[in-house]
Amino acid sequence: MSDQTTVEGVPEPEGHVNLIDTEYDIGQDNVEGSVGPFGFDIHNPVFLISGLSVVAFVLFALIFRETAEAAFGALRPWLTSTFDWFFLSAANIFVIFCLFLIVSPWGSVRLGGTQAVPDYTYLGWFAMLFAAGMGIGLMFFGVLEPVYHMAISEPLQTPSPFAEDGSIIAENVEAARAQGLAATIYHWGLHPWAIYAVVALSLALFTYNKGLPLTIRSAFYPIFGEKVWGWPGHIIDTLAVFATLFGLATSLGFGAQQAVAGLEFVYGVPNDVTSQVVLIIIITLVALVSVLRGLDGGVKVLSEINMGVAALLLLFVLIAGPTVIILTDFGKGLMTYVADLVPLSTPFGRDDDSYRQGWTAFYWAWWISWSPFVGMFIARVSRGRTVREFVICVLIIPSLVCVLWMAVFGGAAIEQVLSGDGGLVKQYVIDSYSPELSLFGMLAELPLTAITSTIAVVLVIVFFVTSSDSGSLVIDTITAGGKIDAPVPQRVFWCLFEGLVAIVLLLGGGLAALQAMVISTGLPFTVVLLMMCWAIIAGLRSEKRD
Repeated sequence: MSDQTTVEGVPEPEGHVNLIDTEYDIGQDNVEGSVGPFGFDIHNPVFLISGLSVVAFVLFALIFRETAEAAFGALRPWLTSTFDWFFLSAANIFVIFCLFLIVSPWGSVRLGGTQAVPDYTYLGWFAMLFAAGMGIGLMFFGVLEPVYHMAISEPLQTPSPFAEDGSIIAENVEAARAQGLAATIYHWGLHPWAIYAVVALSLALFTYNKGLPLTIRSAFYPIFGEKVWGWPGHIIDTLAVFATLFGLATSLGFGAQQAVAGLEFVYGVPNDVTSQVVLIIIITLVALVSVLRGLDGGVKVLSEINMGVAALLLLFVLIAGPTVIILTDFGKGLMTYVADLVPLSTPFGRDDDSYRQGWTAFYWAWWISWSPFVGMFIARVSRGRTVREFVICVLIIPSLVCVLWMAVFGGAAIEQVLSGDGGLVKQYVIDSYSPELSLFGMLAELPLTAITSTIAVVLVIVFFVTSSDSGSLVIDTITAGGKIDAPVPQRVFWCLFEGLVAIVLLLGGGLAALQAMVISTGLPFTVVLLMMCWAIIAGLRSEKRD
């Protein structure tokens, strides 16, 4: 392509994947694949290693359930207590790196070359960034986390609004309310989106500007050279597959628990592991239909419907809830987050272990596991943007959407807790701690409870389907060496095993098992992202600036 450049001293590979005109020239050494049994397009060892490992993991967890449960139960606390400093330090580096790119001369580099034009308008692009920021996590934690942090008040040692007898201490209310939102925004604001921006920028730069395949290993050409098509690249892509798979499985586990809890809340469906497993099976089959229909006929249609319904639910809670208080909390929570960003981000010298290890370290590992998934999606819709506008928009737009969501759902719930007897939200989050019911407890205090709770269940389920379908697309692309048109049977394989992994983890320890696996895969992939920052700089140095 006339507007492409290559890394200095790096020849453009003959078999590259060119996403500018979506032409493919497969069969060369660097993207070599072969059609194997059942129609699978096997790219070197990545598919075999990751596929067989996942099958072995599923069998082990099913056959040795007690052993698996004990191992998963011990793994998460050990990982978070041992490596919390590493996760927090790495996430801080990603934020600083992104801020540096905004002000650096490389900020004017255009993704796709100097003549590239954006594929989407700002409005359409922002809408897709908004879509990337939504998901099962916001549904599960939107009420739970702000209320929990407001009541516990540990992150910044703000006095709790509750006395020992459960009464409200009026002078502590405003500070605790602001901290509850700020501590939540910290987990859904700049840090996770900086993680996504690093992966998305590396994929976009080395695919659009360097003509390399759309896969994680391509970003490491400046580091490994031609060896990136060998075992170093195989290891990187395999880690990306494991990270994405267990990150998705964790989200599916959260979604199954919340959806079944909602069905029990509204319709009396038993809330047990059996119901959760049945729901995962049903939704995996629905996702399979979406896979077979393809991207435009499946994921795109479901995503558009879900985003519209989510926006309507948010608007309903804003209007039916304490509107003025919610909007005030939005501003106060955001200001408190900005003011307390440094102390919240400090990995050392803090005694709030349960917040740092139980919440932050898990979140950063989860976001890092999700980064190939979200990063690839963002990269595919961001051609034509300069590095500066790319980083600014990826950091700011989704962060504000997440802040708004937390302020509306969390703010409404906090007001319910602090007024009257606290309602069901206080019971589910503070007294008995049933986090999967927190959203439905908040909706129960508003009009049209049966309708809104049903809508919430449908939203969780559809987020479940689109995450499973989109995730199988991403894993399929990585295991096929960067091709986005790999055979359907391969995508079906990953779709089915995403559901199986979520099931065996729920059977082998519940949410603790899901969280343990996402942390254990996020840990090595954090090293991959740190190396990716250096590779991005190496790639940008050879680019022509606008």
